[in-house]
Amino acid sequence: MDRKLLDILVCPVTKGPLIYDKKNQELLSLSARLAYPIRDDIPIMLEDEARTLSEEEVEQYRK
Repeated sequence: MDRKLLDILVCPVTKGPLIYDKKNQELLSLSARLAYPIRDDIPIMLEDEARTLSEEEVEQYRK
């Protein structure tokens, strides 16, 4: 994942920052509680394609 791209991307729902989860190939929006998938190094920034983060996942990344 290109670091420059990560620096400019924001959550399309909240316009807030994203966290790169390299292991799961996702961009996480804690404020929207959504995880956007990355497929073939391309972030899929569509709310319909995102999965909902569990409360445990949100807390894990807030620490």
